[in-house]
Amino acid sequence: MIRFEHISKVYENATPHKDVNGVINDGEVVAIIGPSGTGKSTLLRMINGLETPTSGKIFFDEEEITAPDYDMTSLRRKVGMIFQSFNLFNNMSVLDNLVVPQLDILQIDKQTAREHALDALKKVGLDKHAMRMPNQLSGGQKQRVAIARALVMNPEVILFDEPTSALDPTMVGEVENTIKWLAQSGTTMVIVTHDMKFVREVATKVFYMDEGEIYEEGTPEEIFDHPKRSRTKAFVSNEKVLDLIIDGRNFDFAVLNQNIDEYCQSQHLEKFFHYNIKSVLEELVVQVIFSHKKDANVLFSVFFNGEKLEYKIKFDGTKYDPFTEDNLSIKILNGNISEYSYRYHEQATRPNSLKFNSL
Repeated sequence: MIRFEHISKVYENATPHKDVNGVINDGEVVAIIGPSGTGKSTLLRMINGLETPTSGKIFFDEEEITAPDYDMTSLRRKVGMIFQSFNLFNNMSVLDNLVVPQLDILQIDKQTAREHALDALKKVGLDKHAMRMPNQLSGGQKQRVAIARALVMNPEVILFDEPTSALDPTMVGEVENTIKWLAQSGTTMVIVTHDMKFVREVATKVFYMDEGEIYEEGTPEEIFDHPKRSRTKAFVSNEKVLDLIIDGRNFDFAVLNQNIDEYCQSQHLEKFFHYNIKSVLEELVVQVIFSHKKDANVLFSVFFNGEKLEYKIKFDGTKYDPFTEDNLSIKILNGNISEYSYRYHEQATRPNSLKFNSL
């Protein structure tokens, strides 16, 4: 069990932590979420002894790891940490990246360390890559090696600091699947991430950090579907918004569709809503707005309020209400929307503003 008591962290120009209190129980998967700059990664680094609190105490199994005389080598044996930038030794093979830490910290013989390393690599599906160098691996493979390196130390807790943020979207799944497997095996984990869909899938507890503290905590359902406090509600609502900036001169329709797919998956939307978003994008933005204003810059925003989709679409240029057009695209849309309004804000960057809801 990990416990923080009245943790503060003060830097010269910032105070991310004012009074952080919380408990991480054995077997829990705790996700730490919140706006940028609220000290999520700093809290992880303090749990791992890489940073020291300005004040307050952190306990690991009732031992105070922030005490001046605490043996940090003991902590290194208990806690593994996965960084967003992998932190592999590029001059060593994959196998040696797992062997050397065991020799240095666990002080076991080399043959046993090799056996442990190969077993850990097999668990993450990379045993056939043992003799490769890190620069021969994809980003997803490097992160799985980093996870295997943590596993060989047989830690009681594994900390993940934005484990997929540096990865290409095509590689995220393989790392997330490895973390899900660890969660199913009962491994205690603490994960800092901005991927709310992943939090819903893997976490047993969520810490929402804001205002220098763990502002609200609960299960994923409690935090995302029934938040109690104002800042949590605002953060969660913002996570439910899809914002796409579309340049009429240069846009990739396949990427836009992928962003819509990911949003619909994260919000667990039915196929009807999925189709509706793509239809509005194609019929209204591409077929109508871009036909009239080829160089328009469009902000396309969608919010799902639990029952229907709420659209806000803004674009630059002279005054133009696309719903005054008499064409097939507008006729198609008119049969599927309600509460339409148009305004022109002359001083705005994107002065044309549309609002409407899906039926």
